[in-house]
Amino acid sequence: MEEPHSVNSPRTILSFSKRGRTTTASVSFVDPNDEKSNSGEHGPKPSEVYGFVGSITTVVATAIYLAWAYIPEPWLHSIGIFYYPSRYWALAVPTYAMVIIVLAVIFYIGLNFMSTPPPTSLTTMFDEFSREPSSYWSHMEGDEQPIEPISDLGIDKINVLMFDDSK
Repeated sequence: MEEPHSVNSPRTILSFSKRGRTTTASVSFVDPNDEKSNSGEHGPKPSEVYGFVGSITTVVATAIYLAWAYIPEPWLHSIGIFYYPSRYWALAVPTYAMVIIVLAVIFYIGLNFMSTPPPTSLTTMFDEFSREPSSYWSHMEGDEQPIEPISDLGIDKINVLMFDDSK
C-alpha cells in the first residue's frame, strides 16, 4: 500500500536480485496540514473558530435586525414576540454611527492641519537635519572627482530650476 502523499519517479531502478523484478523509486512528502501527521495538534485553530463564530453571529444579528425593522407589529405579536425596542432605534443607531464616523474623520483632518506649520513658516524648508552644500571643490577632473556629500538644495536654486524660462 502506498503512502497517501507519495510521488512515483518516472525512472525505474533495475533490481539485480534473483527474481529479476523492477521497482520504482518513490519520494514521500509530509503534508503540514494533514491531521494524521500533526499528532500533537487536534482540531481547528482558535482563530478559525473565532472567525467562524463571528461570521455566523454577524449573519444572525443582521437577520434579527432586519426582521425587527421590517416585520409589522401584528405579525410579531402573532408569533409571541411582545418585548422589543422601539422602531425609532432601527434608524437612529445607524444614523448616529454614520455621524460619529464622519465627525471622527473631520476631527482627524483638523488635528493634522493644527499640527502642521503654516506654509509661510521656515520650518517647512529647514529643520535640525538640514545640510548646506559643501563649498569644497576638488581639483580632480573627470571620473576621479569624488561624490559630494548629501545636502539640501536651497529654495532659490529649486525656483530657478523649475520656473526659470530663460532656457
